Amino acid sequence: MRIAPVHAESSPASASGGPRELNAVTLPPGPGLFRAVAAALDGTGPAILPLSPALPAPALRATLAALRPTHLDGVRQAGGTGVSPEVAVVIATSGTTGAPKGVELPAAALRASASASLDRLGAAPGERWLCCLPPSHVSGLQVLVRSLLGGTEPVVHEGFSAESVLSAGAEHVSLVPTQLRRLLAVSADLSVFRTILLGGAAAPAELLAAARAAGGRVVTTYGMSETCGGCVYDGRPLGGVGLEIGGDGRIRISGPVLFSGYRLRPDLTAGAREGGWFVTSDLGALDGGRLRVLGRADDVINTGGEKVVAAAVAAAVAEHPAIEDAVVVGRPDPEWGERVVAVVVSPGPPSLAELRAFVKERLPAYAAPTELVVLTEIPLLPNGKPDLSALRYGQ
Repeated sequence: MRIAPVHAESSPASASGGPRELNAVTLPPGPGLFRAVAAALDGTGPAILPLSPALPAPALRATLAALRPTHLDGVRQAGGTGVSPEVAVVIATSGTTGAPKGVELPAAALRASASASLDRLGAAPGERWLCCLPPSHVSGLQVLVRSLLGGTEPVVHEGFSAESVLSAGAEHVSLVPTQLRRLLAVSADLSVFRTILLGGAAAPAELLAAARAAGGRVVTTYGMSETCGGCVYDGRPLGGVGLEIGGDGRIRISGPVLFSGYRLRPDLTAGAREGGWFVTSDLGALDGGRLRVLGRADDVINTGGEKVVAAAVAAAVAEHPAIEDAVVVGRPDPEWGERVVAVVVSPGPPSLAELRAFVKERLPAYAAPTELVVLTEIPLLPNGKPDLSALRYGQ
């Protein structure tokens, strides 16, 4: 199944034709980084690789070794190599392996994504965006790009404080579900924002209902670094974006928002592209033209010969009235290969037997969790997504 993309005229190639310098920047969120993004987009400055200033030294060394920028905070690096002229930003992402990987984003793709987002939301010129997500991740970066296209400077917060967010004075904000939950915990009036873009992880239905009851205009988003961030809003693709569900069940995306490749890894780039389509690692379905994300292909749990989609089980677990948040992972098991483990946040959790019975009313019996772990909060990565590796192996 597919939704056909709108064909956009491609941008002309850079006149210089030579490689462009790539400056890894460890600036904190703020005006300096905003100016660096603006210069990277309009070509008056080098392409940038935004990195968190809090990145531990070993992780910084590993990232620099893998992505080989020409400069670090303006200082030339031995062995660095440039990027193609059209590339404006490289986003470092570890994926599931932990090995640093660079997603190269052309200026034209970043603009196409931001423009389509502003158009879908009906955001008017001069309306301000609040950035409280790390700009080293694509979700935070795109808040800066939307601000540029909207002709405003963003309101930038280095961290997240519910009270500060609510008093920021911005019309639009991009959040992850955990941040939205924290706003609701302080009885926030969410109507102070014209738009709350919500992405980074699946949002439980009860969270969306509570946010909308609190006055929030919540728009759920689906996307990743390779698509310049969210490219599907409330299940429907942005202008110019095409969707297809392949024969393997994976979501495929096309259009002007796509990355140009993985830095210095043509093998990975070739493996992720089929013609004009980017093959994601997510399983999905199109219902009446609306995308429904089923879970990650690499998060399928093989238990006793049966395949269980972890996200589907997590959604069922999260429906239990005593559970506030839930993630489901597979852990190695000598008898079953993998066992289904529900990791939940709950002040008064159900018993494992009760939870299994609850899930069996919604899914096949083999999908019911065989282990229940109760935490005070779900561990998160810096981009707001659950730390699945820690949940699989570190607890």
